[in-house]
Amino acid sequence: MDIVLALGVVLILAFGAVMLVGAPYLPTLGKQVNSALDLLDLKKGQRLLELGAGDGTVALVALKRGYGVTAIELNPLLCCVIYLRTLRYRSNINIRCANFWTTNWGEYDGVYVFLLDKYMKRLDKRVIQENKTLRLASFAFKIPGKSFVHEQNDVYLYEYRQKNSR
Repeated sequence: MDIVLALGVVLILAFGAVMLVGAPYLPTLGKQVNSALDLLDLKKGQRLLELGAGDGTVALVALKRGYGVTAIELNPLLCCVIYLRTLRYRSNINIRCANFWTTNWGEYDGVYVFLLDKYMKRLDKRVIQENKTLRLASFAFKIPGKSFVHEQNDVYLYEYRQKNSR
C-alpha cells in the first residue's frame, strides 16, 4: 500500500505541478503533428524547438523527417519517455527537463507548441524577445491580437521577423 501511495504522490507531483506554469499533458494527434510540421516547412538539418514536448510524439516525427530537435519538457517522467522513444536519434535531439519560460531556448528555426489559451499572449511576448525570424505552429490555440498566416487541422502558423538593429 505504501508503494502505491508513493507512486500516486510522484504522479500527482509530476503531472500536477506542470499546471502551475503551463499546460497539462495532452498528446498531439497524428494529423495535427503532420500539419504542424508541414506548415513549419523546415528543411533537413534545421532545428525544431518543441515547448512542452509531452511524450515526444512531435519530436519523434520531426526526427524521422531529418530535423534536429530541442524538446523542452517540465515533467521529469515525460522527459524519460521522450528519451526512451528517441534513443536511436541521440545525435539529433536535445532533451531538456526544464521550464521553458525561464530557460534559454538555444538555437532553432521553428517552434511547435500546444499550450493553453491563457498562455498564448505570454508566448508571443517571449518569441518577440527572441528577435529571430522564425515560424511558430500552435495546435488549437491562437495568439490574441496576432494574425496567423495559415491554418490546417486546427494548427495555426505564425511568422516572426527579426527586427533590424540600428
